[in-house]
Amino acid sequence: MEHLIQHFRKDEQQFIEQAIGWQREVEDRYAPKLTDFLDPRQRFIVGAVLGQSIDLIMQTAGVFEPAERARVLIAPSYFVATEDDFQMTIFTISFPSKFLQLKHPDVLGALLSLGIDRSKFGDIRICENTVQFAVATEVGDYVRANLTSIGKVKVHVEEIGEAVPLIQTNEEWIESSYTVASMRLDVVLATVLNISRQKAQSLIAASKVKVNWTVRETTSFELQEGDILSARGYGRLKVIMTEGRTKKDKIRLQVGRLEQKA
Repeated sequence: MEHLIQHFRKDEQQFIEQAIGWQREVEDRYAPKLTDFLDPRQRFIVGAVLGQSIDLIMQTAGVFEPAERARVLIAPSYFVATEDDFQMTIFTISFPSKFLQLKHPDVLGALLSLGIDRSKFGDIRICENTVQFAVATEVGDYVRANLTSIGKVKVHVEEIGEAVPLIQTNEEWIESSYTVASMRLDVVLATVLNISRQKAQSLIAASKVKVNWTVRETTSFELQEGDILSARGYGRLKVIMTEGRTKKDKIRLQVGRLEQKA
């Protein structure tokens, strides 16, 4: 697996080794292995690990379509997963909407305050006065019993039945081309967001920038194709591909920006 690891960043090695462990567990037991909720980068890594095996397959589900966070089922190639195999529960929150406007950080913060790891929660969807979120079924009863307030406001959590429609996202990636002097995080952020490099560096230093769902506080952090960036207050970006260099040796970069559909 050394040739695989060298294609990823050093700080991803621990997760790669975990994914290799899952692979070996399924190969040894010849029985499916269900992971917690993984972000897209983690699922990409699992897919890369399993790509070395012709006997195993990777199936994913995250309740919502499309789902950012999803559970992964690693299984022998003959295995066909059902919805129940992914063991996910969908909840909705009832709250006094006249006095409270819930946002994603509010709900996520309340869930994390229960002492449950982030990997046990899937996507959180909010539309007007409706909140829906997915959790691993094994923690569902605990969430239902203990998520009784968000901030100082009392809330009520109940499981969603099959007849209740799920909240759909209205987002799409808008692609644009840029020319950057380097693939440094601060340089790319400043160029794509049309802000000063000093402002980009301030965002990074203040822990307001994530790359592949991990906070990065080093301005010189080198970006790669496929990286997903998020800067608090500025939205989400995707490094789609590099398109060579200009005559002045600058990098042509294709970047996607996540925007709300009209």
